[in-house]
Amino acid sequence: QFLSRKFVLSEREGALKYFNKNDAKEPKAIMKIEHLNATFQPAKIGNPNGLQITYLKDNSTRNIFVYHEDGKEIVDWYNAIRAARFHYLQVAYPGAGDIDLVPKLTRNFLNEGFMEKTGPKHTEGFKKRWFTLDDRRLMYFKDPLDAFARGEVFIGSKENRYEVQEGLPSTVQGTHWQYGITIVTPDRMFLFTCENDVDHLEWISAFRKVLSKPMLPQEYTEKHFDKPVQEEMRALFP
Repeated sequence: QFLSRKFVLSEREGALKYFNKNDAKEPKAIMKIEHLNATFQPAKIGNPNGLQITYLKDNSTRNIFVYHEDGKEIVDWYNAIRAARFHYLQVAYPGAGDIDLVPKLTRNFLNEGFMEKTGPKHTEGFKKRWFTLDDRRLMYFKDPLDAFARGEVFIGSKENRYEVQEGLPSTVQGTHWQYGITIVTPDRMFLFTCENDVDHLEWISAFRKVLSKPMLPQEYTEKHFDKPVQEEMRALFP
């Protein structure tokens, strides 16, 4: 259900906030610009002016889905978030040039779609879940519009003993879809299946892209998570 909510973006406070009511004094949520991302998602949201906002809460990704009746307004919000991110990054990385900062402003997801997954014992039944690969975070949801992921998997680099394999171990049974993917991490293996070969190739390609990138220093701490502009927008709240 989409409900009207007031949003306030404050560079001075370094945060995007939203309020349940126009006259509310305390925000319902505070999203730090440091961890803020926005990406257009018209198909997923079912509105041509749909925007997905993500941020970190307790080191887990939180999704907020919003739209505005005015297409220009949602584009203005997107650009305002990018501008706030740019100013934050200029302070955080004073030696970096604009050409280095611009790619960090906002990012599109590397891949999204349904796959099936099993549990850590690999004997549990395979369940259909919605997956999102956001940089090194592979998140899975019961529904594409869920606020929080059911789980998150960190995808490191080849140099750190992470790898992707086509297919599943021969001992695995109970799959509904035949196109298997095995993600190997230093701690365990994650098993997934895709419905068709096109999805399979897209996921394999996306995983390999992530694995080929060297890990940044701050990503070594992130790998343990496995698990003012002012306007009203309509936001989805479960």
